[in-house]
Amino acid sequence: MPLQRRLPKRGFHNPFRATFSIVNLGQLESRFEPGAVVDPDALRSSGLVHAGTLPVKVLAGGTLTKALKVKAHKFSAAALQRLEAVGGSAEVVGSV
Repeated sequence: MPLQRRLPKRGFHNPFRATFSIVNLGQLESRFEPGAVVDPDALRSSGLVHAGTLPVKVLAGGTLTKALKVKAHKFSAAALQRLEAVGGSAEVVGSV
């Protein structure tokens, strides 16, 4: 039997895919005070992000009523709109 039929099939792995640590806006609501600066280090110290080396992406899940200054590697479009709607700001740090 040929070698390619004897070896197990494992599927496709994309080596160029970027993986992120995901944080929703609703999670920021309960952990941080109004006007706080939320950066990847603050997210790690608060326990929202567990992986130390992955970049952080902020999504629009949940509700946000506090004006926060959020610094992350990437933001969804809806998260940017919700942050600006409550008077907060978003800043992209680093490159992915």
